[in-house]
Amino acid sequence: MTDLLTTSIFWLSVTLVAFETADVVSRRSGRHPLCHPVLLATPALIALLLATRTAYPVYVNATQALSFLLGPAVVGLAVPVWRQRALIRRQAFPIALALAAGAATAIVSAVGVLWLFGAPRAVLASIAPRAVTTPVAMAMASQLGGAPALAAAIVLFAGVVGAMTATPLFDRMKIRDYRARGFAVGVSAHGIGTARAFQVDSTAGAFAGLGMALNAVATAALLSLLALLI
Repeated sequence: MTDLLTTSIFWLSVTLVAFETADVVSRRSGRHPLCHPVLLATPALIALLLATRTAYPVYVNATQALSFLLGPAVVGLAVPVWRQRALIRRQAFPIALALAAGAATAIVSAVGVLWLFGAPRAVLASIAPRAVTTPVAMAMASQLGGAPALAAAIVLFAGVVGAMTATPLFDRMKIRDYRARGFAVGVSAHGIGTARAFQVDSTAGAFAGLGMALNAVATAALLSLLALLI
């Protein structure tokens, strides 16, 4: 049994089953925000890791194949973005303004609140890239003197919360334009929010993918500049 708990096939199978089960629950709930697959599957996997006393590095090593597939999945988002290229070109100026506002707000709001409460520099550096996709956030946190693992956890939390709250928030604010909805979700909730946007509407998904990609570049540039200034 001990040997089984260290094999890739076991943890890959468990992860896929947990996510698929969570996705079934999500579909049957009508994609209710509180039934997001990541939100449901993650606690189940954590509980299993604790119950089997499996160290997290063992799990990460066993599921490297899934981590590798994140790269092609992100690259695949270029396809719907390319299909919307004409519309994106026509909206280039408002997209640039929204990107600048979103990237700056994500950094200032998160870092500012923790700074007011006296958080140490390492924590501030870890939360600064909270609105970008996990690999970028981890790399930026490391360069700024933060903790990559903490940055990854913060990014995951931000993505799940963004995916859960975006649709009801936009509906309450009477924002009907799926271009604006998708781009806002992509900028603020990266890959998890983008996946949720595709569930709602293909145009929203395409603009969410665009927002996620552009925000990764914009945030990296802003934080690099900030690091030089301080």
